[in-house]
Amino acid sequence: MLRAAIAQAGLADQVRVSSAGTGDWHVGQGANPRAVRVLKEAGLATEHRARQITRAGLDEVDLALAADREHVRELRRLTPDHDKVALLRSFDPDADDDEVPDPYYGPDSGFDEVLAMTQAAAPWVIAEIRRRLGHSSR
Repeated sequence: MLRAAIAQAGLADQVRVSSAGTGDWHVGQGANPRAVRVLKEAGLATEHRARQITRAGLDEVDLALAADREHVRELRRLTPDHDKVALLRSFDPDADDDEVPDPYYGPDSGFDEVLAMTQAAAPWVIAEIRRRLGHSSR
């Protein structure tokens, strides 16, 4: 979803988006079928293979977006540059919480809620990316 938002903002030639987990539980697996359903319904890409973030991988990242505070702690253990790690929802001024709940063990509707939370944060993440790139807002 963020990749699509970045492309729509005209930043695809300047920003690379990747996704990785902090654990190795699902490495090599595709996305959860319920996540695929929600992404398809939203017209978003569904191709995905899980991978785990590494210290070297995080070194190549300018901004690492975490779903929850535990992810922030784990990511910050991998890098001395703590300013590059942020909670995704911390960018959304209307968010009721700064964490994205894990929908994996809950009802299907949890995946819809996570998509809505991510979509709500996306414009603000784009604004932060523009700021970091030194662009004015458009």
